[in-house]
Amino acid sequence: MSSESESMQGEGAGPRDLVGSLAKGLGVVEILARAPSGLRLTEVAEEAGLTRAGARRLLLTLVAEGYARQEGRTFLLSAKLLSLNRAWLGGSSLWAHAEPILREVSQTLGESCSAAILDGQDVVYVARVAGRRIMSVSLSVGTRLPAYCTSMGRVLLSDLDDAELTRFLDQAPIRANTPKTVTDRQALAASIAEVRRAGYAIVDEELELGLRSIAVPVHARGGRIVAAINVPTQSARVSASKMRSLMLPALRQAAAKLEDFLVLN
Repeated sequence: MSSESESMQGEGAGPRDLVGSLAKGLGVVEILARAPSGLRLTEVAEEAGLTRAGARRLLLTLVAEGYARQEGRTFLLSAKLLSLNRAWLGGSSLWAHAEPILREVSQTLGESCSAAILDGQDVVYVARVAGRRIMSVSLSVGTRLPAYCTSMGRVLLSDLDDAELTRFLDQAPIRANTPKTVTDRQALAASIAEVRRAGYAIVDEELELGLRSIAVPVHARGGRIVAAINVPTQSARVSASKMRSLMLPALRQAAAKLEDFLVLN
């Protein structure tokens, strides 16, 4: 070990050892992480205790480096941080750990099973095990789908507080993918509130006709929802009531295993 490394281990960091601009930038990242639907410059500056000019420089730097993106006047984190997190966790990452758990669900139910996180207005698939039956929707790790009309999306949105959810629904481009898609924002808010109460979501043919799915949350130690896992199926084969009786217990058991991993790591 070098003498410099030994010195760093033996002494605490003093004010001159710290990079203030980096600390401020990381603070902005944390602020954006708490607002998945994004924040405006003024909101970031106010929460971070920065001037508008200072907050603007930090935000534009994050955008330039790919850690955030700008949509109009709103700034949001990008999925690049997920890539960093997966690289840091390496072979023991949550998603590597999740795969055999998802496979067990898939084999038990004979359907595909996936995990996703919220990134802006979309869910991003971070793990997936394909089922035996072929679905018309082609999905893989990295696939993005709109959060408002998917079961995992509604589970993830249920973790937002009322103000965050209102901002998300105001900004999201909501359209009718099928005749069954809920597009009224008040109705969507009510549906997501019900998901928050029930602890799961069933979305019935809102993304694609013939496709029904059920999802449950995965909680971190602090209780926040960090991911969702789901099972999709063909609506002609499996009713919503059968999803609740057969699929929901299997998903909740899988989510509990993932939460145990988060507690221990």
